[in-house]
Amino acid sequence: MLNRIGSAFVKLTVVSMLVILIGAIGCSSDGSVKSDSGGATSFAPTGSMTAAREFHTATLLSSGMVLIAGGDDGHGDALASAELYDPTAGTFTATGSTTVGRYYHTAMLLPNGKVLIVGGDDGHGDALASAELYDPTAGIFASTGDMTAAREFHTTTLLVNGLVLTTGGFDTDGNSLSSAEMYDPATGIFTATGSMSQHRVGHTATLLVNGMVLIAGGLDAGGNSLSSAELYDPATGIFAATGSMAVARYVHSATLLVNGMVLIAGGFDAEANSLSSAELYDPATGIFAATGSMNQHRVGHTATLLVNGMVLIAGGAELVNVTPDLYDPAAGTFAATGDMTTAREFHTATLLSSGMVLIAGGNGLVLTASGQDDSGNLASAELYE
Repeated sequence: MLNRIGSAFVKLTVVSMLVILIGAIGCSSDGSVKSDSGGATSFAPTGSMTAAREFHTATLLSSGMVLIAGGDDGHGDALASAELYDPTAGTFTATGSTTVGRYYHTAMLLPNGKVLIVGGDDGHGDALASAELYDPTAGIFASTGDMTAAREFHTTTLLVNGLVLTTGGFDTDGNSLSSAEMYDPATGIFTATGSMSQHRVGHTATLLVNGMVLIAGGLDAGGNSLSSAELYDPATGIFAATGSMAVARYVHSATLLVNGMVLIAGGFDAEANSLSSAELYDPATGIFAATGSMNQHRVGHTATLLVNGMVLIAGGAELVNVTPDLYDPAAGTFAATGDMTTAREFHTATLLSSGMVLIAGGNGLVLTASGQDDSGNLASAELYE
């Protein structure tokens, strides 16, 4: 596993989370989670991917299908293969391959229905400047303009104006970046925009209701965990400081809630200890405040916004069982929900048009008498209902 800044930083991924407001889930009086039909919520296996992979991307397409692209095959080799999940059939089938194998990349659904794949690692320790577009109609990937800088462990964010903001990450020499750039789908060109106030890797980027982008946490150029945050203003192309988090963290998750606040959860702290703590960012005040803690310490987890405003937190490197958490913004608390079929980390989670959540791939964890063992990459997938 690639290690850029010391043994504390072992793995990192960017998980793209797409929100579709369909369906609802509620809680029963005994604290267990129930569906509208009265049955307990649960995870159930679905078809397996054609290849085991972690650090891949999963993107919900306009058709309702899910594009799985790239990833680490478990041996440090970057996969160029891609596949489509059909929720109706519950199966994965191969589609066109990416122009180059990559992991630690990002994927973003564009307004025109195509998927932009950006940067990543080529499997030989070199960051990529290349980007490509997946056309769902043709099932083909094709190159688009290159970034101004090679990046991996970066973030990408679709702005209200249709442009795509890319921030931070490692360059091909393992140096963290403060630079940012903008992709224009109309021209296929990346251009530089204002730089962040900090070099950041393992940070998060969240589009706020007001159109600005919240950049939070990460690691700086010296490998120090950051509590600082900043806002990107698309109108000016400038990053400006906002309130700091209560806890310095990286490889955490960030989820925009229905009320416009941002839930920050888990990750590593400054001493590379995994965290169960969570906090909320209020764009109206620019302040972070603590909220309830998760029932597990989690790194490499996913956070998926459900239609009722609750957030499903699933998996993670410190998982000692397969029980996810549900965050209730109204109460500010996390509660356990049904167990996953397989413990996993650095997987993807995608909210489907049906309201179910597709959990795919990642690195599997097995409990033994002596503790947790790494069981390798997974091709398996499951659905949260």
